[in-house]
Amino acid sequence: MTGTTRSNIKIGAKVLVVQKQDQPTGKLTEGVVKRILTNSEKHHHGIKVMLESGIVGRVKEII
Repeated sequence: MTGTTRSNIKIGAKVLVVQKQDQPTGKLTEGVVKRILTNSEKHHHGIKVMLESGIVGRVKEII
């Protein structure tokens, strides 16, 4: 499932995110959602979240 729709993403969900500095390479980081930072329902690059590790990125895939 892709991470472009806010309602698909739940706190505690395991996701793959791309961090700002990794956008050119597309490197994905796995983690668990701690907070949802995007307020709008949809975002074409992915909903921005904070992982439990403190990493902030846009959700590319929900595991």
